Amino acid sequence: MTLVFTLMLEVLLFLKGAGAQSVTQPDGHITVSEGARLELRCNYSSSFSSYLFWYVQYPNQGLQLLLKYISGNSLVSGIKGFEAEFRRSEKSFHLRKTSAHWKDSAKYFCALSDTVTKTTVGAEHKSPET
Repeated sequence: MTLVFTLMLEVLLFLKGAGAQSVTQPDGHITVSEGARLELRCNYSSSFSSYLFWYVQYPNQGLQLLLKYISGNSLVSGIKGFEAEFRRSEKSFHLRKTSAHWKDSAKYFCALSDTVTKTTVGAEHKSPET
């Protein structure tokens, strides 16, 4: 079985004071075979310290937090076998799973926030079934 993830939204920008922050998910279309490694890229731009998040939205459900980076270890483990690595020098926070499953077909959102209450959501990846 092949899993397909499609980029649906463009970059959303949020302006705050003199600095801007943005999140991009550069992969327009992702096809992954059952059991293969999955990677969804997320790049960000921010002129201040940020918290980074990955959310998933399964068909007919609300957003669910997969994982978040606040500080500390740059490799973050999340639910359902997902992980992401925070790379400050590359300004990236790519989501990975070593073995994709058909149940992983969903919309995926990368997000950043400069505070706990305000979040900028990037592009979404989604499967054709949603």
